[in-house]
Amino acid sequence: MEERMVSAEAQGLEDSLEQSVRPHDLKHYIGQEKVKKNLEVFMEAAKMREECLDHVLLYGPPGLGKTTLSAIIAAEMGVQMRTTSGPAIERPGDLAAILTALEPGDVLFIDEIHRLNRMVEEVLYPAMEDFCLDIVIGKGPTARSVRLDLPPFTLVGATTRAGMLSAPLRDRFGVMARLEYYKEEELALIVKRTADIFETEINDEAASEIARRARGTPRIANRLLRRVRDFAQVQGDGIITLDLAKHSLQELQVDRLGLDHIDHKLLYGMIEKYRGGPVGLETISATIGEEAETIEDVYEPYLLQIGFIQRTPRGRVVTAACYEHFGLEVPKS
Repeated sequence: MEERMVSAEAQGLEDSLEQSVRPHDLKHYIGQEKVKKNLEVFMEAAKMREECLDHVLLYGPPGLGKTTLSAIIAAEMGVQMRTTSGPAIERPGDLAAILTALEPGDVLFIDEIHRLNRMVEEVLYPAMEDFCLDIVIGKGPTARSVRLDLPPFTLVGATTRAGMLSAPLRDRFGVMARLEYYKEEELALIVKRTADIFETEINDEAASEIARRARGTPRIANRLLRRVRDFAQVQGDGIITLDLAKHSLQELQVDRLGLDHIDHKLLYGMIEKYRGGPVGLETISATIGEEAETIEDVYEPYLLQIGFIQRTPRGRVVTAACYEHFGLEVPKS
């Protein structure tokens, strides 16, 4: 019981730290320049017309700032944000309770929107299009449909799997924005900004080293910075230098490309047991003891991005670039 309480407190501290480093306006949101510029125009136009911003779909790999951007949209529009997630809305009644509690202009943020069940999704269609809710009262021959008017609102949906959204739901979003992996220079700026918030001194080379190993993802960059800061406090003088950053990241088993021990386990498993593939996703999952969905959503996108694996009709294949990274000889076909 005590262990669970300590764990919950630790998680709460991590969550509050993550909240504290999130920017609250577009001016301080680093990266995703094209998305920012377009959103700025759309929000300004909506304010000039005194309307709600059209519904927004944010999609892309995890950790790129979809939740942060939705909070910024609410702040820039001067409204409240209500937050929920696809798996949390189990029944149409759950969605009805959320929608009827909205104030005019509010932003409703639904994370993992691709995981909404079909019945809930169908209730969402008229809410998004006509700002109304069709509710069936009673059962059998006495059942009747009642239409409730809703205040105008903006739905912001976030997903790592845009392809899993049904076409009718996807078509009801007026603004669709894909968030891309960050450049190293952008991540270095994020690391320095976060270090400043944490009142931790870090030099430019150390910030670049952390950024280089952050897999193009701000969430990972901030997580690595927090752990490197721990090493700096315990094993150094509190200042994060390049040498200390390299030592800390080595202890964390994060290599120069940002691959961690799970990536190594995945790639070595494919190389040693299956001669680099092709290997099916379920087979990889069973080999390394990770869920197939976790591999597909968390690990695979970056490995595809840096060209270490390829997807083929027969399964995943390790590329020559991966063999070279590990100093291994590419097998002859």
